[in-house]
Amino acid sequence: MIVRNLADANQSNRRVVSPDGNWESTRLLLKEDGMGFSFHITTIYAGADFYMHYQNHLEAVYCISGKGEVETQEDGKKHPIAPGTVYILDKHDQHTLRAFEELKMACVFNPPLNGKEVHNSDGAYELVADTIEK
Repeated sequence: MIVRNLADANQSNRRVVSPDGNWESTRLLLKEDGMGFSFHITTIYAGADFYMHYQNHLEAVYCISGKGEVETQEDGKKHPIAPGTVYILDKHDQHTLRAFEELKMACVFNPPLNGKEVHNSDGAYELVADTIEK
């Protein structure tokens, strides 16, 4: 059994801050845990507006708090995000995420992240990345 506490993880190297200042993510479950997916609590800062295209990963995102929207690039549709909303990037969807308020999100990635990933110039996480040091 794996048991982790979010407050403790926030004070560790499991908390990763984006270089562009749009988000921070605490990675509670990673590839090394052997579950086949990773689980993160991610904060998107108010005013963030950025493009992502997870070419190597599928992602499910559940909004815990805050308000924003996700826009799919293929069709330009804007989908509101509020507490209780889930959106699933099941086709490696190119999308733009906007935070009208600070968003707190629970995110699941398949395949799992290694730990230190941040978005590359294409808005994706690399498939092979550095792991969190224990």
